[in-house]
Amino acid sequence: MARYTCLFIVSVKSDHLLPLLVELLQDCQLDIQYHTGDYIIARQVPGNVAFPKLITVEVLIDKSKSTETETRMSIVIKNEELPLQLDNYCRQMFEFIKQAIESSRHWHLIESLAG
Repeated sequence: MARYTCLFIVSVKSDHLLPLLVELLQDCQLDIQYHTGDYIIARQVPGNVAFPKLITVEVLIDKSKSTETETRMSIVIKNEELPLQLDNYCRQMFEFIKQAIESSRHWHLIESLAG
């Protein structure tokens, strides 16, 4: 299973972050499967890639460490594909979504730590 993670600190209140993230993930052609006030699960819609390559995105908003001006969130992007190559499909989608988060006009990125 391929799995990539990243931690972001963005300059937006945690209460405003969830709807902005839902919109961003939908703009990345992902279907929101589930969300609460601090957690989102989104999946890629079948049809364009083989089933094992379909990605799942999990976003956790860390409200315990958020302030009036900063919010931490972590993302996990994974699929069932074996990461036999460094530049596999899951990695490509991870980089695409990571770039979308880093360049969003809805907030200022303070820090991004890929794991």
